[in-house]
Amino acid sequence: MRFIYIFLFISTSIFSQSTDFDKGVSYYKKSEWKKAKPYFLSALKSTNNISEAEEYLGDIAAYAKNWDEALAYYKPLVLLDDSNANYHFKYGGVLAYKAQASNKLKALTLVGDIKKHLHRATELDPKHIEARWALVELYISLPKIVGGSEEKATKYAKQLLQLSTVDGYLALGYVAEYNNRPNDAESYYKKAIETGGSVHTYDKLSGFYEKNKQPEKALATYEAASEKLQRNHLNYLIGKVAAQYAISLEKGLQCLQRYIVNHSEKDGVPKSWANYRIAQIYRHKLDKRNAYNYIQKALVEKPDLEDALEEKKLILMMKN
Repeated sequence: MRFIYIFLFISTSIFSQSTDFDKGVSYYKKSEWKKAKPYFLSALKSTNNISEAEEYLGDIAAYAKNWDEALAYYKPLVLLDDSNANYHFKYGGVLAYKAQASNKLKALTLVGDIKKHLHRATELDPKHIEARWALVELYISLPKIVGGSEEKATKYAKQLLQLSTVDGYLALGYVAEYNNRPNDAESYYKKAIETGGSVHTYDKLSGFYEKNKQPEKALATYEAASEKLQRNHLNYLIGKVAAQYAISLEKGLQCLQRYIVNHSEKDGVPKSWANYRIAQIYRHKLDKRNAYNYIQKALVEKPDLEDALEEKKLILMMKN
């Protein structure tokens, strides 16, 4: 599910006069969760901003996939303010993630509460996009025997279409893809690109092509995105597809090298992964020396990178 990555960035309600709270917010906005957490914990001892600090602590725990800890922070907030849509959304969302991580029997016991809180969020906020996305994903992924329904998923996707055209097309594409209607899915994803044109929209269409064993179309989609958006992250994605499917190797190599030269933390993917992909490309090109050199670079940067360790075995098996 995608909504955990959305609700972590939903802003809390007011600014604090508490020094500790302000410092926590400052680190949080920079995604420095570990540094932010002690300041929010300290803010809980104050009479100001306790609810806001609890919400941030729940967000940090959710980001770290500590579901029970996140629930422990969100539950009191829901009880304190039943009319807050974000509280219900976050609590229901984390329950959904806990269900995914639990055995089937435990997961079934959580379905009712997940639906309850996500529905409550949409009732309280008719424009709550993230809660509707969560319901689309919930209804499309649940088996029919426990309430799964393409009809209900489509209902919330169409509500999204009214609130945000891009989200609506992406949601309708997701529903179509999940239900094995590839032509419809492709059409909706293309409409999302035409409407919004963000990296995310291109990524959804490219991912769809990869799943349907059409790597050339995936590569062409990323190239179109790169020409329009000029984001360094897209250099990595082009190189990844080239390396993974052994196509357009020279173009992939150039993009990965460009990615490394221009790399910054905001690009998301560490340089170790780019070096691993370059090693893959050189292996496809039957260049053992360069393949070995780049896989070693990847492993120096991240010694426990399992994909790189497996790639190294393949490289060592190459003929000189």
